Amino acid sequence: MRLAILILAAGKASRMGAIKQLLKVDGTTLLESAISNSKKLKKSTVICVLGAHATEIKKTIDLKSVAFTINKDYTKGLSSSIIAGIKYIQKQEIQFDGLFIQLADQPAIKVAYYQEMVALFSKEKTKIIAANYGNKHGVPAIFPKAFINDLLKITGDKGAKEFLQKNKKDIISPEANVNLLDIDTPEDYNTYINKR
Repeated sequence: MRLAILILAAGKASRMGAIKQLLKVDGTTLLESAISNSKKLKKSTVICVLGAHATEIKKTIDLKSVAFTINKDYTKGLSSSIIAGIKYIQKQEIQFDGLFIQLADQPAIKVAYYQEMVALFSKEKTKIIAANYGNKHGVPAIFPKAFINDLLKITGDKGAKEFLQKNKKDIISPEANVNLLDIDTPEDYNTYINKR
């Protein structure tokens, strides 16, 4: 079972007032931490989707160990990054059974949780494995290859969430509890750092 992992890191993070992907947590940037975690998953190809601040990010972070693509339409929201990533995978003819979509701004998620998601997917290859946010599902999520053409039709910033809502009968979530905090504002970042 092969995975194509998309790390979405294209947003301009206007609420943060800084380049969010380069914020430091435990001596490493948010994006480097996300890449490092993904690379620990076996039989996977890691693709980083950049957009806003791509030049600064490439100057600061060594991306030699992963593939990356630029989403020129990043202002159209998260969906545009998913689509840019899928198009890159198709163009490069990367072989995969599951598309694992992750965010670069969820530092509290540990490798063990991703591994649990992968283990679940390896048993249930026709199901979407998605994080459970209580009353709804969201990313990180693993989509079977059969869903790719439908994912190419999503739009806006909530496209993936709406897609998951529409397909909830096909979703399984890991049982482990996990902190799914997205770091979107300076307050989020400071709260997360101070609780460590």
